[in-house]
Amino acid sequence: MSTSASNPVRTAIVGLGWWGKKMATLVHAGGAEMRFVHAVDPNPDARSFAADLGIRFSSDLASALADPDVEAVVLATPHSLHQEQIAQAVAAGKHVFCEKPLAMTRSDAEASVALCRDAGLVLGMGHERRFEPPIAEILEHAAAGRLGRLLQIEANFSHDKFLSLDASNWRLNATQAPAGGMTATGIHLTDLSVKLMGAAADVRVACENLASQIPQGDTMSAHIRFKSGGSAYVSATLATPFVSRFAVFGTLGWIEVRDKAHVEAPDGWIVTEGWKGQSITMREVAPAEPVRDNLRAFARAVRGVEIYPISGEEMIENIALLEAIVKSAGIGQVERL
Repeated sequence: MSTSASNPVRTAIVGLGWWGKKMATLVHAGGAEMRFVHAVDPNPDARSFAADLGIRFSSDLASALADPDVEAVVLATPHSLHQEQIAQAVAAGKHVFCEKPLAMTRSDAEASVALCRDAGLVLGMGHERRFEPPIAEILEHAAAGRLGRLLQIEANFSHDKFLSLDASNWRLNATQAPAGGMTATGIHLTDLSVKLMGAAADVRVACENLASQIPQGDTMSAHIRFKSGGSAYVSATLATPFVSRFAVFGTLGWIEVRDKAHVEAPDGWIVTEGWKGQSITMREVAPAEPVRDNLRAFARAVRGVEIYPISGEEMIENIALLEAIVKSAGIGQVERL
C-alpha cells in the first residue's frame, strides 16, 4: 500500500477565512500528506488567495463535490453549516475533516458520525491541541497509567482576538457561538477532558459580560463532573490577552502545559511536572505545527496507513458536554447529561 506522503490526499478546502487560510498555507508548505486542489468560498475576494496557491476556485460546495479529483474536504466553515455540509460530502463519497465544533447538539453529532462511519469514510476533527507534543505526552502518560488515578483537570484557553471583529462577524453571533469563548477555544479543553476522564455527568457554568459588548458574553467558566469520578474546571475568556494552560492531576503525578503563543503561530510550550517522590521540574518544548500534524493524521487515515486518533464516540461525548454547557450558561444552574 502506498503511503499518503507519496500519494497525497487530494482535498478541497471549504472556507477561506482566517482559519481556512491558515490551514491552506500549512498544507501548501508541505508535510501534511495532503494537497489542496480545490477551494470554496462564497466571497469572490478569496479567489486571489486560491490563485496564489494554484488551487481551483468555486463559490459553492457542490462544485468541489462534483470534482472527480477531490477525495476529501476540509470544512473551515461556521459550525451551523457543518451537519448539512458533512451530509453533502458523504453523499458524494468524500472523506471529511471538520473544524470544531462538530455540531451543537448530541443528536446532530451522532448523525454526522454515523453517516461517515456507515459510508466507510474518515471523519477528522480540528482538535489540534491533541497533537501538541506536550499534550500528546500527557495523553500517553495517562493511557499508560503513569499518572495514577486521574483526579482533576484545570484548563484555560483565552484571548482577546475577537474584540477587533466587526459586529456582523458570525463569531460574535450569540446564536451561532453561545457561551462566551466556548465554541472558539473551550471546546478544545473539553475534548481533552473527555479523552482523559470519559463522559461527563453534569456541569455548572458561569457566563458573564464583564469587559466588552460581545453578545455571547466574554467571561465563561465551567465546572464539570465525570461519570467515572473526578472533575474539570474549564475557562474560556474573550477579553484578556492570550493565555493557554492545561493541567492534569493524578495520584502519582501532575503535569501543567502552558503555550508560549497562540497555535496560529506556535512558539513552543513550558511544561511543569510533579511526580510522586521527585522534585518539581520545568522544561521548555520546541515549537511544532499541531494543525499540520492533525491534517497529516487525517490523510494517513484516509490512505489506510493508521487509524485516526479521535474516535467518533469521543466526538459525540464532547458535543454532548458542549450542549449541556450552553444550557447551563443560560440558566446558571447544574445541567445533567
